[in-house]
Amino acid sequence: MTERIGATRRGNNTSILGVGALTGVFLFLALLMATFSKDAGMEYQALTFMVLGGVFLIATAMWAGGLVDRDPFDESEYENTLVKFGVAASMFWGIAGLLVGVVIALQLTWPSIFYFPELGWTNFGRLRPLHTSAVIFAFGGNVLLATSFYVVQRTCRTRLAGGMWPWFVFWGYQIFIVLAATGYLLGITQSKEYAEPEWYVDLWLTLVWVVYLLVFLGTLWKRKEPHIYVANWFYLSFIVTIAMLHIVNNLSIPVSLTGSKSVQVFAGVQDAMTQWWYGHNAVGFFLTTGFLAIMYYFIPKQVNRPVFSYRLSIVHFWSLIFIYIWAGPHHLHYTALPQWAQTLGMTFSVMLWMPSWGGMINGVMTLSGAWDKLRTDPVVRMMVVSLAFYGMSTFEGPLMSVRAVNSLSHYTEWGIGHVHSGALGWVGYISFGALYCLVPWLYKKKGLFSKSLVEWHFWISTIGIIFYMVSMWFAGIMEGLMWRAYNEYGFLEYSFVETVEAKHISYMIRALGGLLYFSGAAIMAYNLVRTALGHGEAEDLETANDPYAQPEPRAALAPAE
Repeated sequence: MTERIGATRRGNNTSILGVGALTGVFLFLALLMATFSKDAGMEYQALTFMVLGGVFLIATAMWAGGLVDRDPFDESEYENTLVKFGVAASMFWGIAGLLVGVVIALQLTWPSIFYFPELGWTNFGRLRPLHTSAVIFAFGGNVLLATSFYVVQRTCRTRLAGGMWPWFVFWGYQIFIVLAATGYLLGITQSKEYAEPEWYVDLWLTLVWVVYLLVFLGTLWKRKEPHIYVANWFYLSFIVTIAMLHIVNNLSIPVSLTGSKSVQVFAGVQDAMTQWWYGHNAVGFFLTTGFLAIMYYFIPKQVNRPVFSYRLSIVHFWSLIFIYIWAGPHHLHYTALPQWAQTLGMTFSVMLWMPSWGGMINGVMTLSGAWDKLRTDPVVRMMVVSLAFYGMSTFEGPLMSVRAVNSLSHYTEWGIGHVHSGALGWVGYISFGALYCLVPWLYKKKGLFSKSLVEWHFWISTIGIIFYMVSMWFAGIMEGLMWRAYNEYGFLEYSFVETVEAKHISYMIRALGGLLYFSGAAIMAYNLVRTALGHGEAEDLETANDPYAQPEPRAALAPAE
């Protein structure tokens, strides 16, 4: 036993030295870039990295020097502190991303009021990628980091592998977010949808993501449970596939090693195909399989019921990951992409109905025997409604991939409505539900600060989503019909500006819906902070000292058949 403990300590000390050395190397490279930068943007980005990386290096040195009160690598406990940091980061970036979304919705609605020519960093072209990256990668990414680190420990009954390396993943990811966000405001972008950060940010994220994969695999490797729970398969597919997508889509050649600009390796229709192979599968594996992993753990755990069908979850997993990867070409109907490739994307998109709805049904039917939870537990209601939005979005997506429908819907506000029904309803609600579960569990509280605030959050946000979706559906279909209308002379009936003017009322309703959704998220943040502080109904919970003696309840995680 003494030898094993000594080996563990040596391994953790090695991880601290490794993280410190790697961070120090990149700080030196950042210093060189700042000193010899070819443009002001790169200089600002390098200095930003030096500040953030320096703070992390100091924190690492404090741990190595024993200046932290607790043993940060105690193998007799789960790594809960890192998960707490992930929850806090998720709340912060979620509020920030949604706020920027409200701002750009107002800019589109009343440009004469919310456009500031003298402040170039506030224009729509820079704030829009800031919004999408903040809500997808900053909020969604931190939710996935926090929940994956929480779930893999509980379902494997072991502490996170790697010692200091999981902390490198967390702080390295925050550095990536800040570099990407500040780069957008500075006008630094490679102009690829969902992949705007430039080459040096992409390289840093690649390093962080590889370490994330190794930490996750290492935790699975040293598990004390022989069975690998299905949520971990979904997390693993999300991590591996996103790494592949990120590397291939961002292949580029820097104009200068000390400059912010790069040139893409792919060009023309090959670049478009690669971009939408990445873009659609970022949705498929970042915003779907990762959050399905959350569904497969948190819904059974919250209702204390087994997964409805474990066999169906396996079929769901393999069919989803096989089919999804082929669906990207449906974004390129009526373009220079060969017709066979367009048809291939459309066909596989339609096939996605089956595994998507299989997973939705599996999640909803997990409530069998606990349907009263929909009435008594607003957190469960939020997560189940997220599945309803998942089912609706995965019906609408294949429908929009059909060429005849796509000819009307593409480039219109219908696409915006579709994306946000999935993002706000599915991703947002399952994430909120997971955060509502995690905070009482992590801080050992009997419940949330206020269950009534969860009710307010649910209903305000749901009304906001409905306003958003319906207004964009109406605007998109109207817009598409106006674009294809001809007069008796064979000329277009409406000019482009007339279609924009016709959408103004819908834009106003969209802005109101976004504001309501943001308000709900602010209520959630307040509720979770008060819960962590132990206020209201969040009383302390008596727990056993040895967490490994308390495995996950088999009623929640065991196969039903």
